[in-house]
Amino acid sequence: MLIKILHKLASLYTKIRWSGITPDLRYYYRDTYYCKINQLKYLIKDYITKKPYKEISFDGEFAPELQFALPFAYWHFKNGTLKKTHAAKLTKELYFFSPDHEEKFDIRTNEGNYNYEIPRILYSHDYDMSKWSPVPLKEHYQNEIYVYDKPILIIANRYNMEWGGPPISYYDIPMLDFFINHLKSKYTIIYNRPRPKNITLDNSDIYDMDEYQWIADNHSEVILMEDLYNENKAGARSFNHLQLLVYANAEKFISIHGGTATLASYFGGLNLIFSKQGPEHHFGCYHKLYPQFSGAQILHAKTEEQVRDYVSRYF
Repeated sequence: MLIKILHKLASLYTKIRWSGITPDLRYYYRDTYYCKINQLKYLIKDYITKKPYKEISFDGEFAPELQFALPFAYWHFKNGTLKKTHAAKLTKELYFFSPDHEEKFDIRTNEGNYNYEIPRILYSHDYDMSKWSPVPLKEHYQNEIYVYDKPILIIANRYNMEWGGPPISYYDIPMLDFFINHLKSKYTIIYNRPRPKNITLDNSDIYDMDEYQWIADNHSEVILMEDLYNENKAGARSFNHLQLLVYANAEKFISIHGGTATLASYFGGLNLIFSKQGPEHHFGCYHKLYPQFSGAQILHAKTEEQVRDYVSRYF
């Protein structure tokens, strides 16, 4: 009952304190307060008794899982209070530290993003977070298998439905041609755009942009992530597992907002993120949140011209 009362007070406070914010963004402020209030229930278990009790379940999208659910679980692991984790299929390697991980969900849902039992969800005005610890994916998955004569550059693309409409932020073939022509002499370029068969789907449709054949015909020097998976020298259990192994050996990334950019930000080095629009811009996620995953340097480009400029100056 007390929690419900505090939630109502938080809603009222949000309407008054953030009255100048449009409603489509204001509810993220409210949700931040909801999450903080819910954590009050666990003060004794988390900070005094400190025994394994916490079962964390998340069936939301890939980006918020990496941003909030996974670091929350890792905090509980380090705190000695993690008992079990539940997540979508193909996530076992993300939760390598969990004493008992169950791949429970066949599909990721938008509703699953609104899990107020996690200290943050989606976007927030407050990224000074407790109960949040970045998972050392790079240290855990570095290996001697995916090593090349030149440093690895990952081009992590996506071509998905966005906000119920067509793709907005993505690297088209002319942009890919620019990347490859300008960077192939310095880097071993690995191109990654997972096909539906290789990942656990959410509510966003994945489209085809026919770039795989174009790369094969015009830039055979580029390595396709899916070819590495078909070859599977490391014996990866899933495509997600392979991505972790390859990304762990890279220091340079060119990515797209969402889960694509979030995953790339876990491996240090430099990550150029292309995002034309989204709540991330309002909340400053790329500068406040994303560097916290691994200490990576984040470049946020809003236009194709900015992408080209950053590539020329930083890569």
